[in-house]
Amino acid sequence: MRTDSLLTVSNVSKHFGGVVAVNGVTFKLKKGEVIGIIGPNGSGKTTLVNIITGFIRPDKGKIFFKGKDITGCPPYTITDMGIARTFQMIRPFYQLPAYKNLIPSLFSPRVRRLVGGKYGDRDAVAMDILEEVGFERDSSVPYKDARNLPHGYLKRLELGRCIALRPEVIILDELFSGMSIAEVTSTVPIIEKLRDEGIAIVMIEHRLLELFQITGHVLVLNFGRKIAEGTPEEVMNAPEVKEAYLGSEDVAKEEIGC
Repeated sequence: MRTDSLLTVSNVSKHFGGVVAVNGVTFKLKKGEVIGIIGPNGSGKTTLVNIITGFIRPDKGKIFFKGKDITGCPPYTITDMGIARTFQMIRPFYQLPAYKNLIPSLFSPRVRRLVGGKYGDRDAVAMDILEEVGFERDSSVPYKDARNLPHGYLKRLELGRCIALRPEVIILDELFSGMSIAEVTSTVPIIEKLRDEGIAIVMIEHRLLELFQITGHVLVLNFGRKIAEGTPEEVMNAPEVKEAYLGSEDVAKEEIGC
């Protein structure tokens, strides 16, 4: 499939028994682009991410990465190609220090292939990445076991593990969930920097004000179906979005700051 898009999701559907989790969703993602995916709880957002990253096989539709059909490929293959993700439910190595959580990514076949097997001191590289995502390098925090880290640090640790894989696409599944306003505010520039470096990003979020700072391209899902796509203002003003997701025009205006 020849395309100028880095990632193409084409007419993807998934049923679980009689429940339609994802229903004919299509979108394209280009290099250095950020797309936000929003919608009520249960609208199919995480199921869509699981399909893209190989954790679930779709009943219908195709996923293309750099023109190659990756539909149904296992997660490790998709990660090795250059698509990394965070999880809504955090999955660190709880018994390891924070910086050691990045070492498996730095020893991955993808990274070894990209750097020619000559990465130098991986502990130092892990510390550099943690500093990039907001860990204080000269503090004890990077050396604490992940089980002892506050929630905000665990979320940023997930992001650091993605960056360590040197991906071309990062999918963030509710990265801001549970973060304080200060933590979200300090994380937004990190995502903007990744975008400016050419990494394509898909963000599933409920923190709309912060999401809309980063992206001008938003998809809205409801009951697994894409009900709107466009700029934040366009989708938040769509009648179907107001009814299904926000409930009223007044709430919609409040959310986008109009």
